[in-house]
Amino acid sequence: MKLGSVTCAIKLAGATSEAERVHLRILNRKTREPVKAAYMDEGTGKPVEREDQIKGYEVQKNEYLLIEPEEIARLKIESEHTLEIESFVEKAQVDPVYLEKPYYVYPADKPSTDAFAVIREAMRRTKKAGLASIVLSQRERHVLVEPEGNGMLMTILHSPREIVPAQKVFGDLKDRKIDPDMTEIAAMIIDKKVTRFDPSKFEDQYENALLGLIKAKREGKQPPKAAPRPKENVVNLADVLKKSLEKEGIASPSSRNKQGAKRKKSA
Repeated sequence: MKLGSVTCAIKLAGATSEAERVHLRILNRKTREPVKAAYMDEGTGKPVEREDQIKGYEVQKNEYLLIEPEEIARLKIESEHTLEIESFVEKAQVDPVYLEKPYYVYPADKPSTDAFAVIREAMRRTKKAGLASIVLSQRERHVLVEPEGNGMLMTILHSPREIVPAQKVFGDLKDRKIDPDMTEIAAMIIDKKVTRFDPSKFEDQYENALLGLIKAKREGKQPPKAAPRPKENVVNLADVLKKSLEKEGIASPSSRNKQGAKRKKSA
């Protein structure tokens, strides 16, 4: 890692893992043996061995420019071995849609610890995150670097070319006139449900159901019943919101107004 003239050796570790997820293998239904994937020649329909595979760029339909592995290896750029922090931004300025995959960053050796800590604490004190570039999987990626406890967090950023413009998806959504009472009811429900962010409470209901199915089959029991289908789309939004208020034990705005009027009359 490099910031101006300050450098330190670092290592990266994945901040996420799918090791705990349930993984299903693809089997041959008849033999029950695992099936392996293979690259097939689209012309002959036959599998192509690894030594006969090569990457190519399609210059026009069915015409490819071959790129040798050695040619790719010669494309050396500075960011392949250096994570140079080029500029700093406020984290709030980074649209979440650009955030892709996080990595933990930590010193690679004892001599690098002090320089690493200086860079980390400087970012923490200024409340800024660094923008840098690094080569991962033979691609240069832009990343966001920020303090994380005693280490740092490096998040790969999508390039603008990878982002689908929101207008392309939301373009047909026109401004609608919303009943203020319905908005107030929805806001009351939100206020009632405000809590602290606690990812330890996250549950993967699909994976839990899959584990239940596996357990039942191993024990020779009937699989668990399927979850009921979700209800149809809302027909009367106002009624649904009012029922939600009742379920949460919150008085509706109209009830509050009536109670306030009664108190004024009695006064």
